[in-house]
Amino acid sequence: MTVSLHTASVPVFNQLLGGLADVLKKAEAHATERKIDPNAYLQSRLYPDMFPLLRQVQIACDFAKSVSARLAQAEVPAWEDNEASFEDLQSRIARTQAFIASLDAASFEGAESRDIVLRPGTPKEKKLTGHAYLLNYGLPQFFFHVTTAYALLRHAGIEIGKRDFMGQY
Repeated sequence: MTVSLHTASVPVFNQLLGGLADVLKKAEAHATERKIDPNAYLQSRLYPDMFPLLRQVQIACDFAKSVSARLAQAEVPAWEDNEASFEDLQSRIARTQAFIASLDAASFEGAESRDIVLRPGTPKEKKLTGHAYLLNYGLPQFFFHVTTAYALLRHAGIEIGKRDFMGQY
């Protein structure tokens, strides 16, 4: 049985983005109930040289939309990174989910052998097949940032578990 790159990407991104949205709702509710400034969570980091929660969510969304777009040979939407609240992050997640859902599954056909070029024209240029791009680069990057966002909130005392991380499947 062959699994299409659409099946291996868009539903996975959507599922975990849904879980991330739910985790953020719990964090916002936790902050409200305990009268904690939401920025305490939004700007939290596991270590000073890491990105804060806000940026982790932005990057997770960026990987979901850019990987899906490149595999589908669609233009990658450029969005400003100006989110400053839980509501803003929910909006970005919803926009990401809507974008990837709008990609036609047929546009992913042949993507496994299609060349994907990262950082074209720079000394860091890297060429990967669509298969390697998704499985060895895109999904691991996406999972890293979603996991880090989850870990930041769990570390802050939000009552979340693996089911929350996984989202609906």
